[in-house]
Amino acid sequence: MDYQDAGVNIEAGRSFVDKIRRSVESTYNPQVLGGLGGFGGYFELPTGYENPVLVSGTDGVGTKLKIAHALNRHHTIGIDLVAMCVNDILTSGAKPLFFLDYLATGKLNPQQLSDVVTGIVEGCHLSGCALLGGETAEMPGFYGVGEYDVAGFCVGVVEKSKLLDGSQINTGDVAIGLRSSGVHSNGFSLVRKIVEVNGFNWGDRFDSLGDQTLGEMLLTPTQIYVKPILEALNSGIEIKGMAHITGGGLPENLPRCLGENKSIQINPETWPILPIFQWIANMGNVKTSAMFDTFNMGIGFVIIVPKSESNNIIKWFQSQEIDAYEIGEVIEGNQEIIGL
Repeated sequence: MDYQDAGVNIEAGRSFVDKIRRSVESTYNPQVLGGLGGFGGYFELPTGYENPVLVSGTDGVGTKLKIAHALNRHHTIGIDLVAMCVNDILTSGAKPLFFLDYLATGKLNPQQLSDVVTGIVEGCHLSGCALLGGETAEMPGFYGVGEYDVAGFCVGVVEKSKLLDGSQINTGDVAIGLRSSGVHSNGFSLVRKIVEVNGFNWGDRFDSLGDQTLGEMLLTPTQIYVKPILEALNSGIEIKGMAHITGGGLPENLPRCLGENKSIQINPETWPILPIFQWIANMGNVKTSAMFDTFNMGIGFVIIVPKSESNNIIKWFQSQEIDAYEIGEVIEGNQEIIGL
């Protein structure tokens, strides 16, 4: 017997790497040393930092993968994977430098996983980081035929004096919410349960969701906020804190950017709730509090800024084609969200 008799096709693995090589190398910049295929990826720290701090993050996409498997649409998953990682480290003010991925599957399908990597490459271009390397594991008997799982890891850099840690935020500062593109990559176990209980299919259409099928809308990739946020910082806009709104919604994630003795009073009527969230609430009979505890509810990223600059900053993001809303104000408290 050999490895292929056990279900692992070494030649297919080599073919897959060759298939993605050019796409991966399109993300390289002068800091990348060496090429694809080594035991490790090499990245030279950029110059211009007096006291650089490296910031790292890792994440996955969750059960959103089940919808991609069902519809055999895999490109957007790669964008989700990058977004979940780079948006996280962005909250500290860090510029993403490089990204690595881990793909595991029951039987390697080069075209399927190439589609995933194509999305990862697009996510890296959108966030300005290099796809430095990755790992593909063929694990027969562990994953079902046609199924795979993905995880990502990224590293960024920020000047130590500019690292955001909550201490910069003052009472009276305001929270500006940046619009999400949809459900992003959280809460899909609840979404899938609602679809199952109601007997819906991913190809179903609903008037409230417009021209897209339910599956198409749910596979809308997570918004990557890196370039507009970094451009805002570089243009002199004062941002005192940031939060990526993922699992746990605003109540869990927004307090993570606050310093001691600070809370935020939120007004949920200051931004429009996206149709997909209204659909989920109606079809699942989900309480409003549970919706806010599970989903981003239309706000994918929050920045904390001086109140005097709020209107100008909102207009600046709107000029970058990103809808922005003043959604709350920092008050004295115990790192809580009030009003939801």
